[in-house]
Amino acid sequence: MKIGLIGLNQTGKTTLFNLLTGKEESENLSGGKGSANIGSCIVPDERIDFLSDLYKPKKTTYAKIEITDIAGFSVSEDNRSSGASRFLNDVRPCDALVHVLRAFESDLVVHDSGSLDPARDLEAVETEMLFADLEMIEKRIGRINAGKKITKEHEVELALLKRCFDWLENGSSILDMELSEQERIYTRGYAFLTEKPRLVVVNMDEATWDSKIYPNHEALKDICAKLNIPLLELCVDMELEISRLPYDDMQIFMEDMGITEPGLATLAQAAYTLMGLISFITVGEDEVRAWTIENGLIARSAAGKIHTDIERGFIRAEVVKYADLYELGSMPKVKDKGLFRLEGKEYIVNDGDIINFRFNV
Repeated sequence: MKIGLIGLNQTGKTTLFNLLTGKEESENLSGGKGSANIGSCIVPDERIDFLSDLYKPKKTTYAKIEITDIAGFSVSEDNRSSGASRFLNDVRPCDALVHVLRAFESDLVVHDSGSLDPARDLEAVETEMLFADLEMIEKRIGRINAGKKITKEHEVELALLKRCFDWLENGSSILDMELSEQERIYTRGYAFLTEKPRLVVVNMDEATWDSKIYPNHEALKDICAKLNIPLLELCVDMELEISRLPYDDMQIFMEDMGITEPGLATLAQAAYTLMGLISFITVGEDEVRAWTIENGLIARSAAGKIHTDIERGFIRAEVVKYADLYELGSMPKVKDKGLFRLEGKEYIVNDGDIINFRFNV
């Protein structure tokens, strides 16, 4: 799964990319130059920490998300067109998007519009994506109508496209449309930008982070509520500084700043949830590992994430709830309490399930 960091120029996207991926420094993509930065983000998980301490495995593997730092574009008239075109092309392959909005003051980094207004900037990016979807629909409708013959399948597609067009014209996202399962299959084929799940990160300076007051902050919250977009407020520079401290110093710094959880963990987990993903866990002396799956997946399909042979030869899943193991402290105690369960192939895997798959090939 790919998450794209998007936004206008000079919002701190690359700094956030470095925070998430643990990279010391990446190319600044302001102005739309150069290829996108690509890296992976570990999803912090206290369950994996606990199980690793319990089993002392040779290897510990956390869930990961691929992160792409996409070059921003400018709202100024002289270069908006080229920057927006490059931006839109890079956004399409992403499964979900994180809007990075600027709410920090800096004499060294000038805002393209000359003033801070995260609500305005969010609307600029959302509008660009909405117009791109409208343009795509118009082109597709034009191609169908220009054909020699309009089939029944074309008629169904045209009806759906016209519904999508009307929906977008009212300022709504394809993501929020009520569509049947078959219609969703159709729309996914177009890779509509407004169908991608989105998350907003407001990048503040330390003074703003302390007060949580920045220009048009109430308007921004209203827009996010209307568009059903979760909103996080972070001071990315401070979070990057925290992430590079030794563990003991990190705890002291966070306590002094009143931070209960690092922004890295908050954002990674929010992005994981945004994409409709959960983790099941396998444990043992060789490895403790979180396996990423779509929420609602059945046991047999989840087994296939480990290896296709396990899916093909699936017999049963031995399932323990993480909360039970955490409370009792050992697998023998879990079994003594009767909390060790055998599940069939249609069992719907839950987040945090500890599973051992039995199979025969």
